[in-house]
Amino acid sequence: MGDSFDRDKLVDCMFDPVTSQLLAELEDGPKECSHLAQKESIPESEVLERLSYLIEHGFVTRSGDRDTLAADPDKLDSVVADGANFDAAVSGLEKMDSYLN
Repeated sequence: MGDSFDRDKLVDCMFDPVTSQLLAELEDGPKECSHLAQKESIPESEVLERLSYLIEHGFVTRSGDRDTLAADPDKLDSVVADGANFDAAVSGLEKMDSYLN
């Protein structure tokens, strides 16, 4: 897990509607992958796929034989707090809005 990551890709991951719901679930503490899958009505493999970039770069950790996932709130907050990332997030939201309208 390196500190080097593609900021645009990270922001895209974080602001994806399903992934953001998964991250919101992890705000309350570690959760088993099966719980997240059930909550979002998606297969466990999709939970892991959606979080894979975040796991790869240490924003979410994966442990145990039951695939327990936990978010690193400090690391996630640092991305959102960075002005350049905020600009990228706004750009991503504008892009999402253009698809919806």
